[in-house]
Amino acid sequence: MPSAPQPASLAHDLQNVARGFCMGAADIVPGVSGGTVALVLGHYQRLVTAISQIDATALALLRERRLVAAWQHIDGRFLLALGVGVLAGIGGLANLMHWLLEHHTAETRAVFFGLVAASGIVVTAYVRRWSAPAVAACLLAAAGAYGLGEFTPTAAEPTLLYLFVCAVIAICAMILPGISGAFLMLLLGVYHPVTGLVKDFFRLQITADGLLRLVVFASGCLIGLALFSRLLRILLLRYSNTTFAALLGLMLGSLRKLWPLQVPTAETAGLPFKEQEWMGVGVADWSEPLWPLVAIALAAGAVVVAANHLASRRQAAALHTSAAEERTANPHG
Repeated sequence: MPSAPQPASLAHDLQNVARGFCMGAADIVPGVSGGTVALVLGHYQRLVTAISQIDATALALLRERRLVAAWQHIDGRFLLALGVGVLAGIGGLANLMHWLLEHHTAETRAVFFGLVAASGIVVTAYVRRWSAPAVAACLLAAAGAYGLGEFTPTAAEPTLLYLFVCAVIAICAMILPGISGAFLMLLLGVYHPVTGLVKDFFRLQITADGLLRLVVFASGCLIGLALFSRLLRILLLRYSNTTFAALLGLMLGSLRKLWPLQVPTAETAGLPFKEQEWMGVGVADWSEPLWPLVAIALAAGAVVVAANHLASRRQAAALHTSAAEERTANPHG
């Protein structure tokens, strides 16, 4: 279940850095959402709340030079640790993920298929009652995410304005479980230009034009997060059951894009990897051994279930400790 803010400590900071690292690694893979990782690791609602707190109140506190109050208002320590992890995940694993997708495509998809499928099972616990609105939201979201896989990526040469708009759209998707911001960037034609800029930046090979494009893209991400997180927070607070049902649908619908048994289309098979289009095939038409992919998917799913179980136990222990401390402090309450 969603985690509550924990006491500030170095151990919790490192834990949040690790969470961010996993989110960053997921966000660079087309078909996978960092929001899914946040939901499974138990810090999704805290993340949405913290981002939505970057508001007029925070700005007013800054103008009054009440820096500590502003930092606490936005849960700054949590966001900083998470942000460091996200940047480390994106920068440290971008090259590896590109290599894995190109040279071990089926195995890499099997890992994320297992992760997302098991995550869907975990998220069912957030849906307390399958009312008619919850069922409808789940089905509509699943259909939308499934249909998104029908689109073919475009090859656009992004202008600065186009890059900014794409950033706003992609970052909203990245915090939604089941909707891949990386895949939307592929559809919009900016995935490879942006990831190329990121790789160049971490190699210290950035140019003035490249730096400008990164700043524009980052600005779009910040504005998109600030606007969309408020809406998402309201939905989670007022319509939690239906919202989580919709998030579950998004995750289930996205499994189509992660189906491990895919081959390049005949028209694009001879093109460079980043220009290839992929289509799913049935088990009977797959020429390679299936058991390694099944084993990889099951192992990935087991990791998700185990991580969620451990997170639930830690949260239950923390709540028990908090309740015991309150009883001690107020023995007659």
